Amino acid sequence: MFSALVIDDELFAREELIELLEETGLIEVIGEASNAIEGLKKINQLKPDVVFLDIQMPQITGVELLGMLDAETMPHVVFVTAYDQFAIQAFEENAFDYLLKPVDTDRLNKTVQRLVKADQPSPAPYHAITPTQLEHVPCYGHNRIVIVSSKDIEFAYSDVSGVHIQTASQLTTSQLTLKVLEEKTVLIRCHRQYLVNLSAIKEIKLLENGLAEIITVSEHKLPVSRRYLKYLKERLGFH
Repeated sequence: MFSALVIDDELFAREELIELLEETGLIEVIGEASNAIEGLKKINQLKPDVVFLDIQMPQITGVELLGMLDAETMPHVVFVTAYDQFAIQAFEENAFDYLLKPVDTDRLNKTVQRLVKADQPSPAPYHAITPTQLEHVPCYGHNRIVIVSSKDIEFAYSDVSGVHIQTASQLTTSQLTLKVLEEKTVLIRCHRQYLVNLSAIKEIKLLENGLAEIITVSEHKLPVSRRYLKYLKERLGFH
């Protein structure tokens, strides 16, 4: 039995697919989401074996959502799309599988059999279709969802309550990991728990024992560990 999450902004399509999946007797649908932001949160919370993901969704597309996941812990992803056969060819070699809308029962059964035959969950080479850089980062503020432009982020840091994103005007929380933010945004590592945007650095104070402290343009203070100080200097042009 495989656990599954269905992400689709169309309620009817989502409900129909859930019904078809449950009829297979091999898929347990443990959650659903109506958009990519909600879907990202549920992927991290529920950790499904497979995600059935609509490609075309408002604000954040399915492909953009894929780029926000950590490749090392990514579940199988089955694209669900209304694209025609020619458009879908781009996905054939870079996804575990895909389904065309409206979903055909026989085609879905073939997808389920592929899951059964898979020795273990191992992500397909999604890098060929996912964006190398994220233009937007979905975040959560006070009773609202915020889409933050990645270039506006001053720094990000993690603590026991999650990953936090600081811009010049607000502090929000994101479902993205620091690793994904480091790999797919302009932020660079300055500490095990901190990433910083080079353009947001106002000054760097050199402290004792090879440590340092960053002052951002908004007067926030960030620690710099010995491990990353040399790299930070090099990125700023100091050798």
